[in-house]
Amino acid sequence: MAARNKAWTPEKVRERIQTSMLINRLSDHALGKTEMSATQVRAAEILLKKAVPDLTSTELTGEIGINHDVTDKPMTPEEWEKQYADSLGAPSWSAESLN
Repeated sequence: MAARNKAWTPEKVRERIQTSMLINRLSDHALGKTEMSATQVRAAEILLKKAVPDLTSTELTGEIGINHDVTDKPMTPEEWEKQYADSLGAPSWSAESLN
């Protein structure tokens, strides 16, 4: 089954909302030049939130837990390579090249 051709995408909707007209209308209302009902003001606010990003700040909090395994036995080069070489993107080498 072919995918539906979606005529309405969020980008197209945002392009069609004429933000400058909404802002001008709200500015005129705030300055007393134009009368708007509460419903019109709320509708303009909703449309502006869709078209213009809201500049609210977000605070991220949390804790980062790091677990360190400590041992008195050193790792062999093979053990080190097995554990760390792939995850760090380090080149692979043999134990003989270290000696």
